[in-house]
Amino acid sequence: MQAATIKQEVNNKALAMLAIGETIVWVCLFYSFPALLIRWESAFLWSRLELTGAVTLAILVSALFSPVFGKLIDRGFGPWLLGNGAMFGGIALFLVSFATELWQFYCLWGVIGCCFAACLYEPCFALLTRAYGASAKRGIIVVTLVAGFASTICFPAAHLIANLSDWQTVVRVFSIATMLIGAPLLYFGASLVEDEQAMAQPSDTQSGKSQKGAYLRNTLFMRLAIAFALLAVVHGATLHHLLPMLNDRGLALGASVFVASLIGPMQVFGRIVITVLQRQLSHKFIVYCAFIFMGSAMVLLFNSYNGLKGAVLFAIVFGSGYGILSIIRPIIARDILGDENFGAKSGLLAFFYLIGAAASPFVGSLIWVAGGYDALIIVLFCLSFGGLWLINGTMHEAPAGRSI
Repeated sequence: MQAATIKQEVNNKALAMLAIGETIVWVCLFYSFPALLIRWESAFLWSRLELTGAVTLAILVSALFSPVFGKLIDRGFGPWLLGNGAMFGGIALFLVSFATELWQFYCLWGVIGCCFAACLYEPCFALLTRAYGASAKRGIIVVTLVAGFASTICFPAAHLIANLSDWQTVVRVFSIATMLIGAPLLYFGASLVEDEQAMAQPSDTQSGKSQKGAYLRNTLFMRLAIAFALLAVVHGATLHHLLPMLNDRGLALGASVFVASLIGPMQVFGRIVITVLQRQLSHKFIVYCAFIFMGSAMVLLFNSYNGLKGAVLFAIVFGSGYGILSIIRPIIARDILGDENFGAKSGLLAFFYLIGAAASPFVGSLIWVAGGYDALIIVLFCLSFGGLWLINGTMHEAPAGRSI
């Protein structure tokens, strides 16, 4: 009994470290870009299209490295990966504050993109699933409940610091927090989880090689990958264009920041509802809700010319939908694809998801140039329900006996 209690305390300590560490890297590395987009547009002579090309590059680099890093997690290098990903991401972010040329800006965000693949949700969830199997759901929920406040912290914090000083100070503060707090927490938290995996069973590093490429020939895998990639486009384009999109609908910058800051708590709200009702709801129903909420949010955003109330309603539905998605995505992947070599499978799924996320800011800018933000919102609505159609087919063809 005492051994079980000690084990639970260690698990709780590991999850707390990972949850706080993930919150910091999401605030500082990921959300800093959309939070500072308008300020960069004013500070530099670069266009919005050129600026969003940098985050597109970052997420594309992340997609390319995700399968490789997934295999490293399968081989027990998770702590090294998460810790160093955050550390080097913080260093690169610090150097962004000194960038004066577009090529410098792009190179640094390319490095940060590699760090995305090493320390954001995907490697963290792969680490938890590898160690805990079916029990990983609890850990994923804990991490996402805490880290769901990242956008709520980032947008107001960046706005406040920039008003008191400048955008360079925002970047430097965020980079120091990533290096001194985020990186150690992720390393030590992941080390505790990896120790749990090592005691439970030895790692098999060979079977993943024999199945290399097999996932890409699996119809269920590809449908799952494309469905989630479409929702990545919806989320990414909305997030990275959110402040100018709300401004286009008549909201002042302060009101737009307020709406953006609501998305984080609404993510947490969606996760709490799913946590409370998880025994009553099937995984299939939960994943359907994620797609329907994201599509419905586009309808609300399209009609948000009515003012702040409409924009707030959009944030509630959009945030809740994405909050549900971030929990259910690794769980559905495990349900359909199984536990074996989950790091490799997760890495390949992340590749497709991140390709969609990488394309989203730049594609969003192209659609905005061609037809304005009304056209962009209509396209994102169609992608949401296109993804729902694909996920529906995947659920109906899932292997018998899986708990979906």
